Amino acid sequence: MTAIVTREVDEWVAGNLASAGVHPVLARLFAARGVVGQEETESALTRLIPPTALKGAAHAAEFLADAIAAGRRMLVVADYDCDGATACAVAVRGLRMFGAKVEYLVPNRFEYGYGLTPEIVALAARAPSGPPDILITVDNGIASLDGVAAAQALGIEVVVTDHHLPGAELPNARCIVNPNQPGCEFPSKNLAGVGVMFYVLLALRAELRRRGAFDTREQPRLDALLDLVALGTVADVVKLDANNRILVAQGLSRMRAGRMHAGINALFRAAARNARQAGSFDLGFGLGPRLNAAGRLADMSLGIECLLTDDDARAWTLAQELDAMNRERREIEAGMQQEALADLARFDPRQATTLCAFNETWHQGVIGIVAARLKEKFYRPTIVFAPGDDGQIKGSGRSIPGFHMRDALDLVTKREPGLISKFGGHAMAAGLTIGASDLARFQAAFEAVGQAWLDEKALSRVIETDGDIGDECFVPPFVAMLDNEVWGQGFPPPVFSGEFDVLSQAILKDKHLKLQLGRGRQRYNAIWFNHADTLPSRARFAYRLAADTFNGVSRVQMIIEHALG
Repeated sequence: MTAIVTREVDEWVAGNLASAGVHPVLARLFAARGVVGQEETESALTRLIPPTALKGAAHAAEFLADAIAAGRRMLVVADYDCDGATACAVAVRGLRMFGAKVEYLVPNRFEYGYGLTPEIVALAARAPSGPPDILITVDNGIASLDGVAAAQALGIEVVVTDHHLPGAELPNARCIVNPNQPGCEFPSKNLAGVGVMFYVLLALRAELRRRGAFDTREQPRLDALLDLVALGTVADVVKLDANNRILVAQGLSRMRAGRMHAGINALFRAAARNARQAGSFDLGFGLGPRLNAAGRLADMSLGIECLLTDDDARAWTLAQELDAMNRERREIEAGMQQEALADLARFDPRQATTLCAFNETWHQGVIGIVAARLKEKFYRPTIVFAPGDDGQIKGSGRSIPGFHMRDALDLVTKREPGLISKFGGHAMAAGLTIGASDLARFQAAFEAVGQAWLDEKALSRVIETDGDIGDECFVPPFVAMLDNEVWGQGFPPPVFSGEFDVLSQAILKDKHLKLQLGRGRQRYNAIWFNHADTLPSRARFAYRLAADTFNGVSRVQMIIEHALG
């Protein structure tokens, strides 16, 4: 069952925002998303939380400043997703701005697993140029106790920069920078891995400035890295709190002005998107998947090279390779999804609170995407498994509100010791490894948690909207105003709702519903993607507004999210 509801709005806050000059509809949108003051709508860099508040940043800055002065060799160890790739590019580019000797290493996820493992440390130590003096993790490392110990045994010091939740024990690294580590009072716990690395560079620049390496006029311009920071932040689907919105807004501003790195520009081109009108949607659904495809199907070095090169021609060549990988990823995903739906033909959501799927032919790198698709279709916490090594299978899970995926796996582990070999993640997504022969046992244990935690209300899909808007809002300038804001995880893009007459409807390409809707004397063009069932003569719609430009003429189109007849 699906319900369309309207978000609650703090009318007092909305009124204050409107009085301060914010458009009345924007004021209501902001108030419904937890904004309490006009300063939270500003995106100036001066509004960023200072790096002094981030535990470990000052210590890392001093250590790295000493290392640069001593000419010590650094090696960045990256994660294999978009956040890890952008964090690596920010680290390498930023540290080189300060004169550091730095290279990077990104392991193949299928050979070395996740994080700084002892095997990756051994690989780093065998680098052609010799073992590094310092390893710097980006977007990983907070759980790498064995890897840090292995590095120390070889005389290599480790700086951990990460944003994932730590375990009961922290690695014995030289420095740890993570807003989620115990004792860190940084107000925003939602920095992505790339955001954490950017903050380390801010702290390092302040330390070098204090040492007299340069003054404020001569110092390296770290804002030049904000296009990379914005991409990684949006693609990692971290909550876009006020601080993250500033980072993303500044990055988007650079993209729209044409002041971006060659690789970012090439990815826009490969995705057939206009950087001059860049928005969060372009980063999350255009550029991010093309970078992630490299990590899913091979290793992320191709993506990182695209972000590191300053040669436009090479960036375009690499972006085309990434685009081809993404097409391959989509084909694999489509096939897996069809097989999963065929296997689940008899699945009855009324009889189960959770969903697990496995096929011995499925690709490890794509199971997370398939889990997300199945979760959306059935609206159940979903885990999709693919074959691993040594008789094990690896799973990737996606969840719904009210069901903390990582905590659920933790409870399964407590109830069934030894069932799960390893797991990790957060509320909405997690990964795990189990024995192939234990799948049925795991399904039963996982479903038992679902039965205990999820009731009928939690299992009913709710589409939150921002209510109705007047006919005067169905104009391109209003849509442009919305598109100029930063929307995303935790700060969802506007979805409006209202009742309309269905004046005409037609099926496009056998899968999209093209509509003309009416309200009073007004007529509106609308489309419902991937929906081919016809509608009654009147319905309540949840919809987004999008600009539709044809032959140089801009119109507004309604993008239907759901309808209730």
